[in-house]
Amino acid sequence: MTQVVPADRGLRRVIGDGEAVAVGEVDGLGPDDLLALYRNLVLLRTYDERSVVYHRQGRIGTYAIYWNHEAMQAGAVFALEDRDWIFPAYRESAIGLLRGISISTVLSWWRGHPAGWWNPEEYGVASICVPIATQVPHAVGFGWGSRLKGEDRVALTFFGDGATSEGAFHEGATFAGVMKAPVVFFCNNNQWAISTPLSLQTAAPTLADKAIGYGMPGVRVDGADVLAVYEATREAVTRARAGEGPTFIEAVTYRSAPHATADDPSIYIDPERVVEAREQECVGRYERYLVRSGVLTEEQAEAIKQEALELMRAGIAEAEAEPPADPGLVFEHAYANPPPGLAGDLAELRRILAEAGEQGEDG
Repeated sequence: MTQVVPADRGLRRVIGDGEAVAVGEVDGLGPDDLLALYRNLVLLRTYDERSVVYHRQGRIGTYAIYWNHEAMQAGAVFALEDRDWIFPAYRESAIGLLRGISISTVLSWWRGHPAGWWNPEEYGVASICVPIATQVPHAVGFGWGSRLKGEDRVALTFFGDGATSEGAFHEGATFAGVMKAPVVFFCNNNQWAISTPLSLQTAAPTLADKAIGYGMPGVRVDGADVLAVYEATREAVTRARAGEGPTFIEAVTYRSAPHATADDPSIYIDPERVVEAREQECVGRYERYLVRSGVLTEEQAEAIKQEALELMRAGIAEAEAEPPADPGLVFEHAYANPPPGLAGDLAELRRILAEAGEQGEDG
């Protein structure tokens, strides 16, 4: 029987600075793997930074920023097999890029266009959940169901520290622990649930300490260290695939960007912690590690960044080339048995949109 003990409250790290903090390494990762991981980080970073610009230009809607969360996303996904599934929250909106979903598809999701949806079975990426923590029981149900069918699959679900205060998280974690579902609970603890600090969410010393209550091990890792994230997730995936049940991973960082483009964090965030987090942000930290290790040159790094930027430009062009969506889709798929006045509402909407279009042409 697996013994569950309180979490180690120290943070697991691999990437040191070569001076004060010792540098480690991860078994099983060769130079090609390390470079592939870097490409994934750069792709995610480029997508996030350009999306903020596109929002300011009015080209996408309100956007949930994940700057400095890339190590958690790329590191965790790199530890999965293709047959494993990912259940993201809104801050992992671009996670599908690492599974082959096109940039234009993800951008279209933020534009509210029907082209922004994908077939989860094709990519092993479930639909993005905006309600807090609802993806957790989805992941547990998938993992448990796969186990009942004799499939060798693991479900990994991402969520923030605020999600651990939601009933859906507790229900999913309890069920997974009891049924030994092959699930990795990956918590990106950036210390804030929008403007609510972690200290007002829980009295537990760490979020990973909560794992013992569900009968699963809890692991704490430096969320800005992509190699430490990969290693911890790989161990959790191996454990789940072996039938030993779920693992809770608490990846610790500090949110150094707004919660979303509609947020003003200056009224609640610690500016000194923000400066510190930005100085040690995950992409630059990993890049310096690779350069020191002789795996990456500055010329290679620049080429990879330019490649990602060109992909983004092509993606937004493709997304914006999509024909306007029919507003009737919202009405047609909202009710199994539409109320009597719904058809009139759609007709009124079409009239308003037509008038707005005529005014735009005149103006």
